[in-house]
Amino acid sequence: MAQYFLTVFEKDGNKLLDESFTAATEDEAKEIGQQKLEEKDYLKKTHRCVSSSGKLILFER
Repeated sequence: MAQYFLTVFEKDGNKLLDESFTAATEDEAKEIGQQKLEEKDYLKKTHRCVSSSGKLILFER
């Protein structure tokens, strides 16, 4: 299991969400990240999800 970090921003730079979660694979992390964004209605906000090694998994600007 690897650790992933999901962050969501407003256009002015304020953080709306900053949380971490674990997933077995990058694909699973992408699905979990998408679900969290959908639940909080943040899909169209600027967001990123990265692995603990810094690899970008999800990004929206």
